[in-house]
Amino acid sequence: MTDRIPLLIDTDPGVDDALALLMAFNDQRHEVVGLTVAAGNVGLQHTVANALKLCEVAQVDVRVYAGCATPLLHPARDAAYVHGRDGFGDTGYAPASRQPESEHAALAILRLSHEHAGRLLLVALGPLTNLALALKLDPSLPSRVARCVVMGGAVSAHGNITPAAEFNIAFDPEAAHIVFAAFPHIDLCDWEATLDHGLLHGDVDRWLAADSPRARFYGSISRQTRAWAGERRGHRWHSADGLAMAFALVPDGALESAERPLAVETEGRHARGATVIDWRREGGQPDNVRILQRYDQARFEALIEAALAAR
Repeated sequence: MTDRIPLLIDTDPGVDDALALLMAFNDQRHEVVGLTVAAGNVGLQHTVANALKLCEVAQVDVRVYAGCATPLLHPARDAAYVHGRDGFGDTGYAPASRQPESEHAALAILRLSHEHAGRLLLVALGPLTNLALALKLDPSLPSRVARCVVMGGAVSAHGNITPAAEFNIAFDPEAAHIVFAAFPHIDLCDWEATLDHGLLHGDVDRWLAADSPRARFYGSISRQTRAWAGERRGHRWHSADGLAMAFALVPDGALESAERPLAVETEGRHARGATVIDWRREGGQPDNVRILQRYDQARFEALIEAALAAR
């Protein structure tokens, strides 16, 4: 058995997912044992193709498992307007030579949880559909996961896809409800923490000018979304999945956090998909999330630079 921590990533690549994956591939303390892929930022055909291409660019031998093409119950809006129709900036990249595995992502999650029982770090960067399906197949899954990190939510209801909800949770609220109800403890990196850990556009441009295949590829696929963000969010660019991956890979970089009960709103005209935090513990439910509030910005940026081979 290797001393490296087994890392399973559930994802919907997506530009910021791609940065998070490069960070994971670059971390020698962790071994990425699989990528389970769902629809989210764009459709499943594209998210799977993007995961395979990123593995090829990074020259890593990581298996990719295709999962759920739709939310559990209701259709949802994707984020092609941010990431491009293909999720990677519509650059027209040459497809990867590899194909995904035949095993469904939910089954791969369960199998890998047995193979790495008690040691597995599970990081969910997209809608939680695959993970919810795995839990319905085997509710004992959380007992085999050492740590679960989720990028999702808006803990004071400042959403980025609706007034109250963050994209990953709003895409499949029923799945999110199943996951947060099943895991006794989740480390949460939400959209509001993301906004507090922006990256200066000038710094990102400098990192992407590095003479490395990873920086060149990431520069090309992120150009559209960085321009979109620059027009709308000012002088900083934000990588939600990158911050979540930093929290996963280097948890002691968290400088401030809070543990509270979280519930997902699955109904309602205005608040469907909202992550409701019981800040004063009025409901008497146990704390089930540790909410990241402040992360060491210098460590975060160093992880990104290293992942892009820019330092």
